[in-house]
Amino acid sequence: MALSSVRVLELAGQYPSSLCGMILADFGALVIRVAWHQKDMFEFVNRGKLSLALNLNTPEGAVVLEKICLQADVLIDPVPGGVLGAGKLLPEDTLQKNPRLVHVKVSTGMKLSSKYSQRRGHDINFLALSGVLSTFGRKHEKPYAPPNFLASSAGGFLGALGTVMALFERAQSGKGQTVDANVIESTAYASSVLWYLQKMHNFNGAKGDNVHDGGAPFYDTYRTSDGKFMAVGAWEAPLYELFLKGLGLDPSKLPKQMSSPDWPRLKTLFADIFAKKMQAEWCKVFGELDACVTPVLTAEDIAQLVKEEMGTSFITDQRQVVAPMPVPFFSKTPAPVPSMRSAVLGEHSEEILRGYGFSKQEIARLHVLGVIKSSKSRANL
Repeated sequence: MALSSVRVLELAGQYPSSLCGMILADFGALVIRVAWHQKDMFEFVNRGKLSLALNLNTPEGAVVLEKICLQADVLIDPVPGGVLGAGKLLPEDTLQKNPRLVHVKVSTGMKLSSKYSQRRGHDINFLALSGVLSTFGRKHEKPYAPPNFLASSAGGFLGALGTVMALFERAQSGKGQTVDANVIESTAYASSVLWYLQKMHNFNGAKGDNVHDGGAPFYDTYRTSDGKFMAVGAWEAPLYELFLKGLGLDPSKLPKQMSSPDWPRLKTLFADIFAKKMQAEWCKVFGELDACVTPVLTAEDIAQLVKEEMGTSFITDQRQVVAPMPVPFFSKTPAPVPSMRSAVLGEHSEEILRGYGFSKQEIARLHVLGVIKSSKSRANL
């Protein structure tokens, strides 16, 4: 696997930093997740990781963490304040003692304005502060946040990308560095096209009046007779002609495609036509025309496709939970199908410490002091 030689220490944090660690684990990195409470486990982004239950609110816990950091390649740090637990271990100290360490900060602070730099928030707040949320929603309606952790995912993915780039640079310089994948700025960067679209002739800045935000009738979704939906992306002129052909319409009897004053009337016309057939019927029509018209698939639809076609895009665990496969795909070092089981808190505590040079006596002492705890693995559900 591509990252099989990389050792990662992930401190328990919110979804963005947890996703960053999961991506690295999916591609072969040995990821140790450090947490003290079960609520910090985030099972849906915890696959493939080892669990070390370590109390960082003790001086002894900080000593254990530092000893592991000295042998690690990557430290994923979700703490915006820069202090790793009440044991007062500073990331700068670990970098000084282990110059090869890549220190990855996946935080929610914001450099753009000190006014919002240390505010608490969730995905909707990160989207709002990045400028992206203002573009979501229909004309004359309030902004709507998508239910897909868009901002948090941007931070996690760019954190993983930054980690790999820092490791690549380290292979040449021999030195690690700090990677700051701020969630808000990551969201803005991942949405770069939104900023450039504002300078294009078909984007006037008013939400819901533009080609790509639901303003255009040829770039929208339409309800079918069975209550499902079709997505239309027939933007280019040749595709628009094929789209109209599929609907049974004569282009010569319709307004020009880019005549925006006529868009509301065309939307109504297209909606009426789509409502006369079921989704499967429209799939058959446009399956032969290839006009950038596709069904809007639900999670249930994806699960059914996985069951029928046994493709490689999604995986299913023993609980019948469907999840995406790790991408990109590699021809030489492919990522295996990841284990969907989340480790029990502290499942690997003793194994990890032995691997990092702790003796049986030291491990026993840490147990007595309440610095670590161990749990047996549960059934592979």
